[in-house]
Amino acid sequence: MLIVLRRCVIEICHMVTTVRLDGKEVLVESNDTKTKSSKRTLPLVPVFRERLLALQEEQKENRKLCGRCYNKKYAEYICVDAMGNLLKPDYLSDSFQIILRNYYLRRIRFHDLRHSCASLLLANNVPMKQIQEWLGHSDFSTTANIYSHLDYSSKVSSAEAMLNGLGMGSNPQNGA
Repeated sequence: MLIVLRRCVIEICHMVTTVRLDGKEVLVESNDTKTKSSKRTLPLVPVFRERLLALQEEQKENRKLCGRCYNKKYAEYICVDAMGNLLKPDYLSDSFQIILRNYYLRRIRFHDLRHSCASLLLANNVPMKQIQEWLGHSDFSTTANIYSHLDYSSKVSSAEAMLNGLGMGSNPQNGA
């Protein structure tokens, strides 16, 4: 994931995955994403932008402190350790499980947060098409099939519109 702080956006255009090769875990970097729609640009909200800027400053300080021992190969990455080494892709998922356990929260997968995100967006009247783009689904029907059951408020609105159209609603426009 490439983060462009100057324009206040996150550009998802690069992936790092872990594969097993001859019994060893190997990190594989790629400028391709899983699907064409996975490659996208999203707004970077101020609170996260500030955190990422602070993280960049920490990394600059670590480069100074570590000198030639600091791994400069991953200078464009955000997810590096104090020595500049790339974090494993499952680091965030593993850390998330520790946080859940420490706060006695129910175990869920990190990936399940996508469902929470979609639920919050739907609850705040964000159109399904925009949710599709935010989540990076290549097909609208994928998003609709997975999340349409959450869109209860639009069902209520639709029912009210039908009643109003038939002159049976609480605010019929034809005065009947």
